[in-house]
Amino acid sequence: MSFVFTPPSIVGLPIVGSSELFPVRRVYCVGRNYAAHAREMGFDPDREPPFFFCKPNDDASVVPVAEGETGAIPYPPLTSNYHYEAELVVAIGKGGKDIAVAQAAGHIHGYAVGLDMTRRDLQMKMREAGRPWEIGKAFDFSAPIAPLRTLAEVGEINAGAITLEVDGQVRQNSDITHLIWSVNEVIANLSTLFTLQPGDLIFTGTPEGVGAVKPGQTIRVSIDKLPSLTVRID
Repeated sequence: MSFVFTPPSIVGLPIVGSSELFPVRRVYCVGRNYAAHAREMGFDPDREPPFFFCKPNDDASVVPVAEGETGAIPYPPLTSNYHYEAELVVAIGKGGKDIAVAQAAGHIHGYAVGLDMTRRDLQMKMREAGRPWEIGKAFDFSAPIAPLRTLAEVGEINAGAITLEVDGQVRQNSDITHLIWSVNEVIANLSTLFTLQPGDLIFTGTPEGVGAVKPGQTIRVSIDKLPSLTVRID
């Protein structure tokens, strides 16, 4: 039996030190997981259960950028307030449901640096109307990501500087220790809502300092122990 058209290809992320690729299945994102960012967005941070949203997993949305290279992403339509959000991305290598926090690290294949690019004006418009805000988050070229490094190579990442620069000027500067919900807690919570599978990516949230970029500007994101991510806005 054949398909009525050619199915889309699976996105594969490079892995440092390996010729193999990490196949992307789903892309989950955690909202407001740094207290200072929650405050700058007009919310009081607390320890209520984290909330999640998704991005598309196809090659129109997920943009792998090779180590040492500069990726090019177009300025998206229908926005005049296009924001960067630097994030630690967790790659799931072992599936599971209702995963205990103490066991969560055993489900991690590796980590990467990612950007949750956001049409902030569209997101805020939908939020104010009480509507889902996928159009602000889940659009083409919205998830650039650097190569993965494996858990076996770098160990668990529960601390480390996370920094974003625009044209060489620091805009975000924080530490993974400032996550409201740790990486392992995020995995445990998410696994109560969805059965996680190998190939899932989890964008774990962004620190304070989010802001707009314009065509011609270059974004560079770095997290300790991981390859940096550089993209140019076209």
